[in-house]
Amino acid sequence: MWARVEKEIIGSITDYDPKAKYKNIPDVRDGLTREERVVLYVLHRTQEEHGDRNVPTAMLWGRVCEHFYISPEDLSLILARLGARK
Repeated sequence: MWARVEKEIIGSITDYDPKAKYKNIPDVRDGLTREERVVLYVLHRTQEEHGDRNVPTAMLWGRVCEHFYISPEDLSLILARLGARK
């Protein structure tokens, strides 16, 4: 029993990411989280590639997932929070 408990404790310590608890705190400079900043960056780059036209959400989602995984629903929430229109 103790071997299992010890393995769980050591595993949780080695898997611990000290920055993980601060991931969703907005930056003091502009109030954006890391995920929102990545979405805006990818959106800007993709719009440049398409001649400043609108970017399909599915295309944006695929490119954002190259940086980190986000569900389509969460991406829609971020876009709504950032003021994207349908």
